[in-house]
Amino acid sequence: MKRPEPRSLREALARGTSAPGAPRRLEGIAHGVALPDLLDLSCLNGDVGGQRVLLVMGDQFLAGLALIAVDGLAEAVVLCPPDLAPEHLPVIAERAGATCLLTDRPRSALPGLDALPLIDCAWPPVPAAREPEFERATEWLLLTSGTTGVPKLVRHDLAGLTAAIRPRPVGDAPPVWATFYDIRRYGGLQIFLRGILGGGSLVLSGGAEPVSDHLARLWRHGVTHVSGTPSHWRRVLMSPARGLIAPAYLRLSGEIADQAVLDGLRDAYPGASIGHAYASTEAGVGFEVTDGLEGFPKDFVGRPGEVEMRVVDGSLRIRSRRTASGYVGSDGLALADAEGFVDTGDMVEERVVDGAARYHFVGRRGGIINVGGLKVHPEEIEAVINRHARVRMSLVEARRNPITGSIVQASVVLDEGEDSGPPEAIRREILAACRAELSPHKVPALLRIVPRLDVTAAGKLARRPA
Repeated sequence: MKRPEPRSLREALARGTSAPGAPRRLEGIAHGVALPDLLDLSCLNGDVGGQRVLLVMGDQFLAGLALIAVDGLAEAVVLCPPDLAPEHLPVIAERAGATCLLTDRPRSALPGLDALPLIDCAWPPVPAAREPEFERATEWLLLTSGTTGVPKLVRHDLAGLTAAIRPRPVGDAPPVWATFYDIRRYGGLQIFLRGILGGGSLVLSGGAEPVSDHLARLWRHGVTHVSGTPSHWRRVLMSPARGLIAPAYLRLSGEIADQAVLDGLRDAYPGASIGHAYASTEAGVGFEVTDGLEGFPKDFVGRPGEVEMRVVDGSLRIRSRRTASGYVGSDGLALADAEGFVDTGDMVEERVVDGAARYHFVGRRGGIINVGGLKVHPEEIEAVINRHARVRMSLVEARRNPITGSIVQASVVLDEGEDSGPPEAIRREILAACRAELSPHKVPALLRIVPRLDVTAAGKLARRPA
């Protein structure tokens, strides 16, 4: 008989305490703890049972401890990412129906939340009477990213969040996971849950921690499985410290994984299995591609199974148990259509590569650049630019033009470790490749070499509205 899935994170920890192997741990920058010890320790100074908890933490490590402490006891927990604008917090609290504030920050740093009872979260945790492992199914309320104004709240439950996590094969060593993401966003939360439910350990990222320092810390903890966005991985490939780690598995998600970054990782980590996954806060985990190629096979679409997909007017749509159950506090806003499919807004295009039909991601529906009435997806151009051997990252944006409305502008970061010609010669080579592969209106009218590109707190290229 199949073992029932855990109803809470504490229940999962309780089941795994007798597992053989090295002690399971959760590691932050400054602190670490054996995961089984959290069954008898508490970092909270109050009771969260039946509460609707607004989780506002400065320290990601403490946020992880708090999530383990509240799941299965609280009615709901709202995961506020660290870059959430403070002025949005009162609106988020009202929409979520929050009844308490769980934080490591002083109340004075959180204006507009004075009416909420305060529960402190602090290190070190103290011995406490063992709490029940489960009282109720906690709602997990996550915030959408990439939008202006107050983010929307999306409702998940633990069963849906963990539906894509498979048991570790019998005989395999417990993994040591790491993620460049923050665990209060969907991508990072997925890896946090894999660390808790997968019988292994987890090393958390450190916000503004330099890439080289982060890689050195992953090496010290013997990390075997690492997850991040393509932008995270491009920064790793640019780092002299990239050789410190030798992971068994690399995972990309959150942005389009083009062939250049997949090939770069294959060269840098020849012993690793590499997968790029599709997931979003609303649609959940859709699928993973492990054949080393960008895009995904055409037969993923239309086949029955745990995850069903359609392409409608070029947009990918997903229906599964992993999708969110709805928006919270947004009256009348439907998350899915009448048949239960979530319109992801991610645009795909069918192409035939080496005789096999594949869908390729070309960009977001809301990110199109309009060049004289012709549509341009920035990511499609970036994929071409990134294939140049000297290019590590690129960003394509719109620039206003009095004649066409917009023109295409590209900013490019080069790999300084190579010496294959002056920047101006490389610039000409990139533009020649664009002219050979793209329609004329997609070729950058302006192309500049820059030392770096900004990445958002979610690990994605910082794009200005098109």
